[in-house]
Amino acid sequence: MIVPDATQDAVAVADHYDELDPIYRRVWGDHVHHGLWATGRETPAEAVEALIDTVGDRLRLLSGEACVDIGCGYGSTARQLAATHRVSVTGFTLSAEQAHYASAHPVPGVDIRLRDWLANGLADGSTGAAWAIESSEHMVDKPRFFAEAHRVLSPGGRLVVCAWLAETDAGGWKVRHLLEPICREGRLPSMGTREEYEAMATAAGFEIIGYEDVSARVARTWTICARRLVRTLLVDRETRRLALGARNRIFVLSIPRLILAYRTGAMRYGILTLSKAREVGTQREPGPSMPQETP
Repeated sequence: MIVPDATQDAVAVADHYDELDPIYRRVWGDHVHHGLWATGRETPAEAVEALIDTVGDRLRLLSGEACVDIGCGYGSTARQLAATHRVSVTGFTLSAEQAHYASAHPVPGVDIRLRDWLANGLADGSTGAAWAIESSEHMVDKPRFFAEAHRVLSPGGRLVVCAWLAETDAGGWKVRHLLEPICREGRLPSMGTREEYEAMATAAGFEIIGYEDVSARVARTWTICARRLVRTLLVDRETRRLALGARNRIFVLSIPRLILAYRTGAMRYGILTLSKAREVGTQREPGPSMPQETP
């Protein structure tokens, strides 16, 4: 695990996304995650939606199923999967700005909650499927992240985790000059390796269904973001003011680091598909229309 740092807690993560909200929406749009390219000819918007479609495919979503989006951002992934797979989705975000944006764009069957996943309040076995797209990195207690997902899933339920991962046995200079600064600048308490994620998932009770390293297919996200950010800084005075004066402005430095981290292999992008064991003699059925909270 790269750089466990207790100062990068949920409060720091929320502050990061709340303060930089205008920049995120202008540079990334409604989806705050990588794109996934298959042919290289896709537009950035098509690549972003392709990653969501890939997650939906790995989850094998059932119509009417109750689902959870762990670290849902602006709720765009939840809205897309709810529409394409006819599922209901409860999303969790730490950012008040993201929750406010989501509430201004409501759709039936999607409920976005301003709440920490590690204290989510959902009932045991209330969810048929869950996903976490680039949110587990922000969790201070990653074993508990997996444990909570396992707890709320019904037997046979699936979890898909798309994660920034550290290269296994990364060398000293990669850790010091790329991975550790990326963690600090991006408000990541730590960055795990594939092996560490799989060990934590197994310890939580999950069966590992599959793992895909799609680093080469997502890496161009950051060159696109770099171009967009430079263009926005040149033409938008408010973005320029925020980028230069924000408490979290250091994140801008992570963009060239991320480009280099992918090119050197210091950072990987993995899609981990997990399953909760079925009870003997049961089949996976669609869950209730919406997960219920415990008192």
